[in-house]
Amino acid sequence: MGSLPHIVEDCLGIVQLFSDGSVSRSDDVKFPMEVQEDGSAVWKDCLFDKEHNLSLRLYKPHSPSSAAAAAALPVLYFFRGGGFCVGSRTWPNCHSCCLRLASALQVMVVAPDYRLAPEHRLPAAVDDAFTAVKWLQSQALLSDDGGADEWLAKGSVDFDRVFVVGDSSGGNLAHHLAVELRRGSPRLAPVRVRGYVLMAPFFGGTVRTKSEAEGPPEQFLNIEILDRFWRLAVPAGNTADHPLANPFGPLSPNLDSAKLDPILVLVGGSEVMKDRIEEYSVKFKEMGKEIEYVVFEGEQHGFFVNQPFSQVANKVLQKINQFMNK
Repeated sequence: MGSLPHIVEDCLGIVQLFSDGSVSRSDDVKFPMEVQEDGSAVWKDCLFDKEHNLSLRLYKPHSPSSAAAAAALPVLYFFRGGGFCVGSRTWPNCHSCCLRLASALQVMVVAPDYRLAPEHRLPAAVDDAFTAVKWLQSQALLSDDGGADEWLAKGSVDFDRVFVVGDSSGGNLAHHLAVELRRGSPRLAPVRVRGYVLMAPFFGGTVRTKSEAEGPPEQFLNIEILDRFWRLAVPAGNTADHPLANPFGPLSPNLDSAKLDPILVLVGGSEVMKDRIEEYSVKFKEMGKEIEYVVFEGEQHGFFVNQPFSQVANKVLQKINQFMNK
């Protein structure tokens, strides 16, 4: 008689992988924050991928500023984090963050969900991110004859001014979208991506950086959690040097000649991943990419998403606004 299945990976108590390959997910998640909804933005959900039952959440300013009201709203995609294993557009930190982005930046925020590992290992999330931006292209093409969603009707949003923001694993997705779409995003016409904002992008590698090896654990994150995320997220039998985890790994494509749109990288100075993110920025700068790297000293992972109405969040929003309007 065989032994009963036992837990081989336990991810924050939210996801458990058993020895027989089965997965258990808990809906009873204890959040350390509440939704901060001040009425400055409104939202609704839309299905964007019927095959995989994936939805996105649209946000727009409740009362656009006089300048925004006179012009179509730029579009800002927000890909949330969660190590590719946990998270949802409905989680309070993601929801509050998107409300804040919509009202503070006077944009239409598009926040898609994506399939999660280990049930759906990479490249599932990358494929879903591409499907999500292709959805906007379909809406743009429908807008001329009135077939688009009413929030995306002709003249309401500016399909020529689209920005992609990603936090943590969402920052990883933003990187892969930048590489896939290339400068000018010709495959999305008439949609035009103008730039990418990577907030502490979740990259990996089998060789530890100094901050990974020596940095103190953060309040919500440590190297053991990062390693577990990668074990659950990369294709079975692979390591954190997989090209979807490590942009500069031994099997990763050479990006020297890749023509990319501008990239803004934001990171907290006390993040375990800080050195790896800095290496990413330095290598892209050496390749001649248009990339800006900004450190918020003393801040830990998720400092903007988890506290989008804080003083440091205001500085983040100022930096993103400058990036969007330069």
